[in-house]
Parts: sequence; C-alpha cells; structure tokens
Amino acid sequence: MVKSTCNILIMVLLAASVNVCAAAISSPVLTFSSSYTAVQDNFGQPSNDKKPKKEHTKAVKKVTFETFDQSYEKAMRFYNNKQYLSAASLFEELYPLSIGTPKADTILYLFAHSYYMNADYSMAAFHFRDYVRRYPNSERTEDAFYYCISAIYKTSPDYNLDQSNTEYAIEQIKAFIQAYPNNSHLEECNLMLDNLRLKLARKDLEKLKLYYNTDHYEACQIAAKNFFNEYAYSPLMPEAIYYLVQNNYEYAKRSVEKKKDERYKACLDACLKMQTSYPDCKYMKETEKIEQDVRKQLEKYNNNNQ
Repeated sequence: MVKSTCNILIMVLLAASVNVCAAAISSPVLTFSSSYTAVQDNFGQPSNDKKPKKEHTKAVKKVTFETFDQSYEKAMRFYNNKQYLSAASLFEELYPLSIGTPKADTILYLFAHSYYMNADYSMAAFHFRDYVRRYPNSERTEDAFYYCISAIYKTSPDYNLDQSNTEYAIEQIKAFIQAYPNNSHLEECNLMLDNLRLKLARKDLEKLKLYYNTDHYEACQIAAKNFFNEYAYSPLMPEAIYYLVQNNYEYAKRSVEKKKDERYKACLDACLKMQTSYPDCKYMKETEKIEQDVRKQLEKYNNNNQ
C-alpha cells in the first residue's frame, strides 16, 4: 500500500515538473532585450516600482524595395540639409536597389558628391570614377569626371612624401582636358597642374640640395641638369641655379690643381646662366660675388700655367 502511494506521488511530481519546463520554454522573459538587461543590472537592489527608462535611439532599418521611395526622400533631405555623411550612408544602400531604374544615375552621383562634400576625397574619387565608367553618356559625366580629378588632386601629399598620387593626378587631369577640351573648368585644371608640378619640382630640388649639402658634387650637377630639362619654366629655377653655382664653386675649390680650371669654368657658366635668365632674382647678389672670385681664380690659374 505504502509502495503504491509513493509511486503515485512520484508520478504527480514528474507531471508537475514537465508543466513547469514547458511554461519556461514558451516564456518571453528568455528573449534578451535591452529592458531585460536593465532589470538584471538592478537585480538585488531595492525596487522603486518604476519601469526602466527606454533609450531614445531609433533602430536602423535596412532599405528594402518596399521602403525605397521613403528612404530616397530621406536621403535627399539629408543631402539638401548638408548632412552629407548621413546622406552617403543611405545612398550607399539605395544604389544597388536602384540599378536598372531611372534613379540609379542620380543616386550614384549624389553618393559620390556626398563623400566629396564631406572631404572624404579618396572615396569620392573612387565613386566618381565608377560613375564615369557606368554612365559615360550622362549629362552629369563631365561634372563627375571633374569632381573625380579634383578629389584626386586633393589627395596629393606634401612634396617630401611619395609622389605617386601627384603623378597620377597630373595624368588624370590631362585625360580630362583631352576628353573635354572646351570644359568650363580649364582655368582650374591648369592651376591644379601648376601646383602639382611645383610639388614635384620642389621634391627634385630638395634632392639637388641634399647632394650639395653632403658634398656629392657630381651627383648635384647631374640632378641640376635633369631639373633644368624637366622644369625649365618652374618658379624654382633661380633657386636650382643658385645651388648649382654654389656646388660648382665648392667643387672647384676642393679639386686637385689640374681640375680647377675646368670646374671653375663650370661654375662661371652657372653664374652666367643666372645673370641671363634671372637678373633680378634674390640670389643675384651672392652669385655676382662668387662670379668675381671665380674670375680671379681663373686668371690666377692661367697666369701660373703660362
């Protein structure tokens, strides 16, 4: 009798535990929401019977075909209000859904322009280049190409850094001018080219000066010759000639006797180049002093060898 009673009690208890487990599995409490976390954070603290505060943040919804028009209008509001980062984020989601529709052209252009206006020039150049490739006959293609080269121009680093981007910018600006010879940005393009070439010239001039300052006289002469050929109309030409004058002067003074005549004459040639091409430059006074001494040294050398 006792044994059967115990079996009955065990069965009742097992049934009850099964019901409890089933209820626990279906309970919404196991869905870990932010409110659930807030309750856990306050676990063990005295209850004040107040509900946890909700965060005032809107969940980011992924753009779909159903929400496309609404998201497009929102992106345009961001763009028109100059909230370019927010606009770019939405345009990026909208563009894949817009391919094949009349809005695709506009979305990609504004997407790239949002990056440009937000000063993210690397991304702007990438997407404007993509626009030109995808829509070569669009009414915006010329503008897109111009913004592309403008963005590339703005990524050109200081002259003392690697100038690969500078050389690429020059190449792309020339390509734009060739594609659109009558474009309305011709003056800006020429100004960009001048600035980029000046940067390259400055880098090469610094190499020339380094050779002079480290007593690599022959290397300085070669660098100067290359500079004159490459940057004949550069505003840095007077400075380059001046360093060549200094270089040749020091080289001649430190040369063995039989080489002095030849090297003083090379210095004199550099002085005359300065006088002929840049008579009013700031280096002229110092150049004239060197020239006077060079002529004295040549006269002395000639007298000694008569």
